[in-house]
Amino acid sequence: MSILGGGIFKGMGVTLRNFVGSYFRKERLTTNDYSWRPENKLPQSIGDYPKEEGEQLSDTTTVNHYSRNFPMLLHDTGEPMDTIRCVACRICERECPPQCIYIEKSTEKKEDADGKPQFYPAKFDIDVSVCMSCQICVEVCPFDAIVMNSQFELSTPDRFGGLLVRRDDLLKSNDYYHKIHPQEAASRDQKMADEKAAKEAKKKAAAEKVKAAAEAKAAAAEAANESKKDTE
Repeated sequence: MSILGGGIFKGMGVTLRNFVGSYFRKERLTTNDYSWRPENKLPQSIGDYPKEEGEQLSDTTTVNHYSRNFPMLLHDTGEPMDTIRCVACRICERECPPQCIYIEKSTEKKEDADGKPQFYPAKFDIDVSVCMSCQICVEVCPFDAIVMNSQFELSTPDRFGGLLVRRDDLLKSNDYYHKIHPQEAASRDQKMADEKAAKEAKKKAAAEKVKAAAEAKAAAAEAANESKKDTE
């Protein structure tokens, strides 16, 4: 004779047994089993990935659009911190829904890839255990400094410090971005080039306008002097 609601209690019993066992049974302590891991160890840091065919081969492996990806910081050709695009404006930190981004602005400026003095992030941390891959940080960044990476395997035995990704781990080159998302990267570069060209054209037009005004003023002054001489 079955008891009304007995299936619910039976299911809850299974859940409770697995929950308690996850703290005491050795085979339950690890939620994911990696056949490729050396000496039965989990990855110790970001970058420890499987080498077998069919697994995540390297940082440049492109995954499908349904994978959970995380942000990265872009830098242009050259030394990462010399060409980093981020100027520590902290817009992404303010707009992040789960508040998983932490930024500290530098106290001094250094020249960026274009030779313009800019602030840079002294610290830039992302807690990937909280990040929900919404890409809002990508959308709000006015400098195209933060985009989504295809590096999705971030397993670590340290659920706290190991999932806090630091600035130097987040930094990736624009060439790397072109390898994993070629069309998206090309489109973003074209947009940046167009914006830069528009700014330079506007600056040039303003300079020509100032020059023309100065020439007109000088011509008017010269004409006034000639007129004064004629009256004398």
